[in-house]
Amino acid sequence: MTDATARLDPHHDIADIDRRLFGGFVEHLGRHIYDGIFEPGHPAADDEGFRTDVVELVKELGVSTIRYPGGNFVSGYRWEDGVGPKDERPRRLDLAWHSTETNEVGLHEFQAWLDRVGSDLMLAVNLGTRGTQEALDLLEYANVDTPTTWTDQRAANGRETPFGVKMWCLGNEMDGPWQVGHRGADDYGKLAMRTAKAMRMVDPGVELVVCGSSGRGMPTFGSWERQVLEHTFDDVDFISCHSYYQEHDGNAQEFLASGVDMARFIESVVAIADTVAATKKSDKRIMISFDEWNVWYLHDDQGGQNDKPEEKGWPVAPRLLEDQYNALDAVVFGDLLITLLQHADRVRSASLAQLVNVIAPIMTEPGGPAWRQTTFFPFSITSRLAHGRAVRVPVSSGSFVSAKLGDVATLNAVATVDDEGVSLFVVNRSTTDAATLRVDLAPLVRELDREVSVAEAHLLHDDDLYAANTLADQTRVGVRGADATVDGDLLTVELPAVSWAAIRLA
Repeated sequence: MTDATARLDPHHDIADIDRRLFGGFVEHLGRHIYDGIFEPGHPAADDEGFRTDVVELVKELGVSTIRYPGGNFVSGYRWEDGVGPKDERPRRLDLAWHSTETNEVGLHEFQAWLDRVGSDLMLAVNLGTRGTQEALDLLEYANVDTPTTWTDQRAANGRETPFGVKMWCLGNEMDGPWQVGHRGADDYGKLAMRTAKAMRMVDPGVELVVCGSSGRGMPTFGSWERQVLEHTFDDVDFISCHSYYQEHDGNAQEFLASGVDMARFIESVVAIADTVAATKKSDKRIMISFDEWNVWYLHDDQGGQNDKPEEKGWPVAPRLLEDQYNALDAVVFGDLLITLLQHADRVRSASLAQLVNVIAPIMTEPGGPAWRQTTFFPFSITSRLAHGRAVRVPVSSGSFVSAKLGDVATLNAVATVDDEGVSLFVVNRSTTDAATLRVDLAPLVRELDREVSVAEAHLLHDDDLYAANTLADQTRVGVRGADATVDGDLLTVELPAVSWAAIRLA
């Protein structure tokens, strides 16, 4: 048993929380859309073919803004294929995932689904095989209310009023050689600048995300951000970060340091963006859209489904990237959410990649049930409880040595403060030692001038780190009540090894 201490001072502000921090990501990939959110003929399908059981789970998850339609998919996508009468829409080859896209679901259908789940739309434009003009056409179709050929077509397709899309991504992972239309930083930066300037001429109120590196480990990381921002700094609001984490070679302790890697990634990108600002003698601050993050067994040690189905031709909605998440994955996932909140001053938008079937917190079976993966729980609880302001909670605890990252604190925590109460999120990264965390609440009690009590206490932990929820056993892993008590000015939380907890103080 390890003893740890912390202090919760409501004045140790990080920033107000932008609700877009709890965003999601839906891509035309595998069974995400077809057989995932959209399955006409399913017993739970509504009159437009959307699975209502999935709708309810996405609502419970609490996602705010959802990025669409990709991802790698967008770099070969013609958005016009997804509007108009369904029986006239073309079938296209999707080069990104070696599949056939039927275009049954496009912009109008996806907005109808968003209306059901209560989330906002974040659109990506194709800067891989297409360019500025096609981005302008989509923006005009989506956001303009003046009668034009494009807006008349939108009305003919069933929507008189604009979609009013606020956030737009200028392409996707253009630094990656796997990307259709991949190009260097200088070429991409110039194209993104021209596109951003033109889009603002159509709609000055849009918020634009320029592509950062598709990972901290990319050989061009750092120089890519600098060159791209030197071109686009005056014309964009965000730069993207993408990062995925997984356990390698059964080394759970190293995997549990993933939050530290994410923090260093964020801080490096912030430093580069602020350096560009300094060279331009500008007070402007570029924010981060961490619009792809998750646990993903990309380099598959676990027998998942990450290969493209080349040997099967060009299938429709093949089973791709259907990772099965365990209790260990969920604890790391919860720590990544803590890290995002700890950087809420600069991470103003984030998208969990992805939502259904594809590296997802929600799984479905065709004609069958939908269920929650282990990662569902930390996201849904954090999204529900984290409002108001993010607050630093320094923890004094032991540490372990990561081969990649050096000394790593065993416990990590953050709090949020709103008008109704305080939420504390904490993770125990140790694979061997339980911990007793004692949190000094005296600054909070003085500020409130009243006693505080535990209103909710949630713990995610399983003695079997590799326990998972499956089609055969959909509720094997869940959350239970955490052992959390308040005595005067002291909150005490018991944390088993490899655990994540959320405490709501009223």
